[in-house]
Amino acid sequence: MAIDPELLEILVCPACHGKVEVVRDGRGLKCQQCRRVYPVTEENIPVMLVDEATIED
Repeated sequence: MAIDPELLEILVCPACHGKVEVVRDGRGLKCQQCRRVYPVTEENIPVMLVDEATIED
C-alpha cells in the first residue's frame, strides 16, 4: 500500500512549506526545496516532524 495521492497533494514540508515527493521506494518524502527527507512508517504514515528528518543532496 502506497501513500494516498490525494494526501501527497496536500502535504508540504513543515520547515519551508515546499512540495514533497516520494523517495526510497516509498519509505521517505523528500522536500524539493530544502532537501529534507521525512520518514514514512511501515503503516505508510508520513512522520512530518522537522526533528525526524534527514537532509540529503
